[in-house]
Amino acid sequence: MAFINIEIKAKTDRHDEIREILESKNADFIGTDNQIDTYFKVNSGRLKIREGNIENQLIYYLRENTENPKQSDVILFKTDPGSSLKEILKQSVGILVVVEKRRDIYFIDNVKFHLDSVKGLGTFVEIEAIDTEGTIGKEKLSEQCNYYLDLLQIPHEDLISDSYSDLLILLSK
Repeated sequence: MAFINIEIKAKTDRHDEIREILESKNADFIGTDNQIDTYFKVNSGRLKIREGNIENQLIYYLRENTENPKQSDVILFKTDPGSSLKEILKQSVGILVVVEKRRDIYFIDNVKFHLDSVKGLGTFVEIEAIDTEGTIGKEKLSEQCNYYLDLLQIPHEDLISDSYSDLLILLSK
């Protein structure tokens, strides 16, 4: 499945406050997912296998590193836990970095919220306004993302441009 989303990521220690705001807006709590994202060495974009108790996918995406709401072009492929796909990719292209996190997942309509605790990095919030059908459009997705930035009272200075994988690579240098 291919789709676009507009997303932000911010450093925060306000998970409890954000959770209360989401619950006050009747957000659907999907659950808490303990995820291991294994990023592979590729020539363009990012390629990772996500292994969790809720989400298990091969994910390829293109995204600019910018603090403002940014577009991601995403292709997902559902995977089976324990399949040989991870080993095939590890042997053929090599592992770039592994990201381990605990993620609380919420939805309001087409907007997905992640409250993340990332091993070695700290706590974050992500907002993803998702258009799986190609009917919402980038402008509306950006509006949604900005609306929730304001609603959740996320200061602009807390926004980060890099992926967790990039941040972990920077820390290891």
